[in-house]
Amino acid sequence: MHDLHVNIEHITRVEGHGNIVIDVKNGQVKELRLDIVESPRFFEAMVRGRTYKEAAHITSRICGICAVTHTTTSIKAIESALGFTPSQQTIKLRKLLLNAEFIQSHVLHTYFLTVPDFFGVKSIFGMIKDNKESIVRGMRLKALANDLCALVGGRHVHPITLNIGGFSKIPEKRDFERFKKRIEDSRGDIDETVKFFKHLRTPEFERETEYISLTHPDEYALYDGNIKSSDNGEVKPSEYLKRAKEFIVNHSTAKHAKSFRDSYMVGALARFNNNYERLHPKAKEAAEEMGLKHPCYNPYMNNVAQVVETVHCFEDSIGLIDELLSDNLKEETVALTPKAANGVGATEAPRGTLYHEHTLDDNGRITYGNFVIPTAQNLANIENDLKLLIPQIVNKPRDEIILDVEMLVRAYDPCISCATHLMKFEFVK
Repeated sequence: MHDLHVNIEHITRVEGHGNIVIDVKNGQVKELRLDIVESPRFFEAMVRGRTYKEAAHITSRICGICAVTHTTTSIKAIESALGFTPSQQTIKLRKLLLNAEFIQSHVLHTYFLTVPDFFGVKSIFGMIKDNKESIVRGMRLKALANDLCALVGGRHVHPITLNIGGFSKIPEKRDFERFKKRIEDSRGDIDETVKFFKHLRTPEFERETEYISLTHPDEYALYDGNIKSSDNGEVKPSEYLKRAKEFIVNHSTAKHAKSFRDSYMVGALARFNNNYERLHPKAKEAAEEMGLKHPCYNPYMNNVAQVVETVHCFEDSIGLIDELLSDNLKEETVALTPKAANGVGATEAPRGTLYHEHTLDDNGRITYGNFVIPTAQNLANIENDLKLLIPQIVNKPRDEIILDVEMLVRAYDPCISCATHLMKFEFVK
């Protein structure tokens, strides 16, 4: 039997700061913690007292990677509270903008944060000598997605054209036509991406858990849908607290969450498991080529599921642009009347299902805000994965154990800063 003590301070190649503590005695895990030590953000307090028109501009600052999703989800919550349904043109533009964010985020994570592990280097810079073309390919794809964000949202980080009710500026028809060609011309890079990740050897490990995501009968749900649990069916977004039951743990400034089990998973693999049939055919082909079978219970394969979603978002974006061009784009003016109400927005972020809830008073000022972040929902599940993984690998060399542990955490693509919501106080008499 094996004894092991590991204290990893500040896991690398993730967004934010987190530590891992593992203590194994006689082959048994005595202690395992994913310590989140990031400072709290207090965005829920920041929105209180502000008008409903300000909410999305504030909440987009929760994350520079998922700014589009936070903006969209906040807007959806306000529109729900005011009883407003946006036009099909607005919905299609929002879906296109979300696709762009998914592509840039997934490419960033898979190409630049996880790939170094497979080549035994500390960062992407260690791959330049032997894998320069793959790095350049990833940069091209990310730049393309960023440019699409800027085209639709005015800029990628913290979009400025995306407003309650519609868009302040609509892209020109000729700009969409040019961009469609850019996307189509990038299909070669997408094909090479699938081939590249096909040959990376993902660790073999399985733990079935509860998978939660949005779901929609007509599409691969990223923008809209009911909340689906693989264990217990669907509920409406307004009932999100039936699925995301947050609680506090002593070792984390981020909350944990559970639903019907003691933890659940959100993100690309959860969406893949819940909504596989609605993936674009080319995305299904990519999944088959990379060995991602449905359903999949290996959390390391979340990275492969992100590549599959990248393929889906590319193809879906071409279809959305075609629809927008045929719809004769036009500027829209929307007048909304503030009232006392409560609304919930639910959208898929690259890392999983995101919830925003806003309560308004008669003047449209926000009296309450609640934001449930994907990474916070995943933290308990990561710990449960590690508790099962460690006994299986405890006889490996120490360096290999640490690598397997870090790879599993990175596979979830954690955005730790987004997830921190509380502060510890010690009262001294």
